[in-house]
Amino acid sequence: MAQNLGGKVRALRRRQGLTQVRMAERLGISASYLNLIEHDKRPLSAALLIKLTQHFDVDLSTFAAEGDAQLQADLMEIFGDPMFDSHNLTNTDIKDLVRQSPAVSRALITLFASYNGAKESAENLASRVLGQAPVVAQRLPSEEVSDLIQRRNNYFPALEEGAELLWKRATFDKDDIYTGMVRYLKEECDVRVRVVTQQADRAVRRYDPDRREIAISEVLAPRSRHFQIAHQIGLLTQGEVLAPICEDEVLTTDDSRRLARMVLANYFAGAILMPYRPFRDAAEQERYDIELLGHRFRTSFEQVCHRLTTLQRPGAEGVSFHLIKIDPAGNVSKRFSASGIRFSRFGGACPRWNVARAFAFQGDIRIQMSRMPGGEAYFCIARTLGRRHGGFHAPETTFAIGLGCRLEEARRMVYSEGIDLDNADAVVPIGVTCRLCERLNCQQRAFPSLQHPLKLDENVRGVGFYSEVD
Repeated sequence: MAQNLGGKVRALRRRQGLTQVRMAERLGISASYLNLIEHDKRPLSAALLIKLTQHFDVDLSTFAAEGDAQLQADLMEIFGDPMFDSHNLTNTDIKDLVRQSPAVSRALITLFASYNGAKESAENLASRVLGQAPVVAQRLPSEEVSDLIQRRNNYFPALEEGAELLWKRATFDKDDIYTGMVRYLKEECDVRVRVVTQQADRAVRRYDPDRREIAISEVLAPRSRHFQIAHQIGLLTQGEVLAPICEDEVLTTDDSRRLARMVLANYFAGAILMPYRPFRDAAEQERYDIELLGHRFRTSFEQVCHRLTTLQRPGAEGVSFHLIKIDPAGNVSKRFSASGIRFSRFGGACPRWNVARAFAFQGDIRIQMSRMPGGEAYFCIARTLGRRHGGFHAPETTFAIGLGCRLEEARRMVYSEGIDLDNADAVVPIGVTCRLCERLNCQQRAFPSLQHPLKLDENVRGVGFYSEVD
């Protein structure tokens, strides 16, 4: 029997616009019994849980604890803001809020994101008035798209089916897929592809719908050309698949929906270049050797990492990975977690993660066993990557990719060879953000912990300013 799900049942009933009497009738129980369930005075039986999913078209994952854990982590991060310090909120308070009112919890997250955006806009305006450099506003569309990807577990069956159907229809040659894609565009879509010299605006791909022409920049490496062509094929052929996904309620603005369409076209490109079954089988056979998979499928290190996170097909799953991408300043541009690890929604990554340390070892694959404050252990690899589009004067951008899984899955990866996965002393203690982390003696603590009152003694100094001394 499922315990403490009354808040979710009540939220579902209200979304459906039903009274307790009406919902109880559809479930075949009394209104008084439903009232007891909603107030967690009676458990939600397996039989009733099945009826709920059948009668109200909801997925079982709606009642899973995993969603509560992520919601709780997001709220903990929000209430970690110094503005809430005087309210003395506890973990129990936040857990109760998530359990009793998940809809209110999500609304608070939306409200806080809007507050952050308004605050940054005000700072931006003030900076302009004072003649200072403007503050960059928060990119809310990217946050919403990240939420969409996380909600769907980064697996989109319709796009996978579309890619497989295209392979059959176009009869691509895996040894020369670029020629096959160009031919498909010409014969099936009446679109030509031209490789052009570097343009003043530095566009690497430009589609002209009037001329039915795709211009691909000469500065792109072959692997990037392949990806851009596959991306454009996705936009041209998968409109009926993309449209309903982009209408997901988590996307609240036109900008979010446009960005989601582009991100999903990238997903489709990965599915074209790395077909699900052959890629998943190769990944298992080669023990997730990213560079080797890149050579075999003629894709980049980053493209392979992204594709590995999408291997969620029921009955043919790969390792459950998480992925994070950061720049040298610690800004997170991409994040997804199928491993269960928690990412900061409103801040950067923990500086003790190997992805943050990767910049000190340019191009090398760094390996780390780590443990979160809750006891969850992970095995992670990280590597910096550089990108330059153009000639001598073109700037190079550098970023780091982190890919990891639960420690118990690490043996499936080639990177675990020669590492004692049972050595507790080799595990690095990490956290989500300083405000949420309980490791009070961390040498890299930048802020006091939300969960413990700040203790300052002017006569005693720890290794870090906010690090406590025994």
